[in-house]
Amino acid sequence: MTTVIKRSKIAAAMVGVMALAGSGLAAANTPSLQQLQSEQNQTHRNQAASQGRIDSLFDQSRELLGEYRSVVAEYEALNVYNNHVQKLVDDQNATIASLQRQIDGIEETRQGVVPLMYKMIDALDTFVELDIPIHSESRERRVERLRETMTRSDVTDSEKFRLIIEAYQIEMDYGIGPNSYSGNLNIDGQEIAVDFFHMGRVTLMAQSLDGKSAWLWDNTARNWQKVDDSFLSPLTQAIRMSRRQTAFDIVRLPVFAAENAE
Repeated sequence: MTTVIKRSKIAAAMVGVMALAGSGLAAANTPSLQQLQSEQNQTHRNQAASQGRIDSLFDQSRELLGEYRSVVAEYEALNVYNNHVQKLVDDQNATIASLQRQIDGIEETRQGVVPLMYKMIDALDTFVELDIPIHSESRERRVERLRETMTRSDVTDSEKFRLIIEAYQIEMDYGIGPNSYSGNLNIDGQEIAVDFFHMGRVTLMAQSLDGKSAWLWDNTARNWQKVDDSFLSPLTQAIRMSRRQTAFDIVRLPVFAAENAE
């Protein structure tokens, strides 16, 4: 009995010693609280640094994305502008090509226009000669000026052509409406101051300034014919109407009838 108790005590003592030894070993292998806190703080710092790098990369990514979008928008705008400019260039090139063709044909056109202008002047001269003598002297001088202008090197062909067209327009105006003007009429070698009156090209008359004599132009005979005194008053009224000195009204004036064609 005594031996058993002793053995039990010895075993208990050994177990206690082993427990103490294991406790000391565990204590020796377990980190301290301060070390754990330090490692935890370092981990937090590492996480914060990593998060900072992530945030920096994210901000850089956003900036790069904004720059990319700006570049894309600028590229699209430049592409639209370049297409617009290209269309303008194509149109200008087409215009230049057209102008070049016109320039190449100027000499040929000029060779055809110059003879045409001479023919127009000749036709105008013949017309003035055969027409009733309305402002005959000024019309004849206009034709002569046109002939002189054609030989001048300081006047362009376009200006010469414009002057000829202007002369034709003046001739057309003589055939419109009632008109009157003052001048001199040669009757039997005597110069008489008169008022000329013409209704277009239908009739041309002249009346002495004292209103006592009147003449009618006979374009077939190419001379002046004295008219009956009954036309003096109507002619005076017609002259006044043409000068806007009285209201327009119907007046009776002599007219040479057109001859029937054979």
